[in-house]
Amino acid sequence: MPASYVNRLSLFFFSLASAIEIIQEMGFSADYFVSPNWSCANSSDWNRELCFRLGLMLEHVRPAVIVFDGTWPYQGFINACREYGKAKIVWSHRGLHQADKAKSFPHEDMFSMIIRPGEVGDESGLEEEGNCLQVRVPPVCILKEEELLDKVHARKALGLRENARYALFSLGAGNINDVEDAGADLIRRLQTAGFEIVWANNPISVKEVVLPEGVRSISTYPLVRYFRAFDIFIGASGYNTCCEVVQAQVPALLVPNTNTKLDDQQRRAHLVARHAPVIVSECKSEGEREAAVRALLQLVSVPATRTCLVPMNGAERAAEEILALC
Repeated sequence: MPASYVNRLSLFFFSLASAIEIIQEMGFSADYFVSPNWSCANSSDWNRELCFRLGLMLEHVRPAVIVFDGTWPYQGFINACREYGKAKIVWSHRGLHQADKAKSFPHEDMFSMIIRPGEVGDESGLEEEGNCLQVRVPPVCILKEEELLDKVHARKALGLRENARYALFSLGAGNINDVEDAGADLIRRLQTAGFEIVWANNPISVKEVVLPEGVRSISTYPLVRYFRAFDIFIGASGYNTCCEVVQAQVPALLVPNTNTKLDDQQRRAHLVARHAPVIVSECKSEGEREAAVRALLQLVSVPATRTCLVPMNGAERAAEEILALC
């Protein structure tokens, strides 16, 4: 791609994420539209308003390529893109779905390309399916490995003591599953084992998590930049977190959220355990939590190499494919 063309490239985000200010703080133009989960409108009215708002934005920005990043394209999105009619459409579609819930999308012919961000250990490549090019790329991370801070610099940036033992908790936003009960028990067990606890506040959480005494909370993005400040990590096994655990190679306890509508977090966590120092447990009972902490402490006692041997350059590969469409 000629450098002169890349220099003229402009990006615009239209997001349903309540933490849209993070996009803007990173220097991008962005417009917010309320998610259907938090809208008072019924599905039909919400999609009509989405079509109108997105349509206005498309006529203003006039993009050459539109990328939808999500599980299932909304009808309002489809209608707005078809009405605009001047862009190639790309779907960034992660696909580790629960086997009994996966289904095919009926309008795949509208897409010029479907990009499939890979799970850890997936092989990348191209394949044709119908009239649509499907591109599987390696796992997608927001930062490159060299952008992660080492332990010394990460602790200094967060104001953590050099010689203490720290455990980082990031159990999700709590919008789908209740993280407080299991989190409190895990915190107590790790405090007893001599760890100081740091709780990562999720930028899209809609409720405040009540933390036990002595727990420090932090709000920073992207969190993975500081992962190596911590001796252990306890988190849910969503896509982004799992990619970051493999990238940082910090000993981790992954707690799959089994209440998701589609995402198979259980299977993803076990895939990650093949490529990183990871313990997997749902931690639903006291017995499960006791066993998980015991296994995690044994894992920490093994000297860490902290070298990621899995390609994690999916973001760069996906960007190259999108630029080629321009």
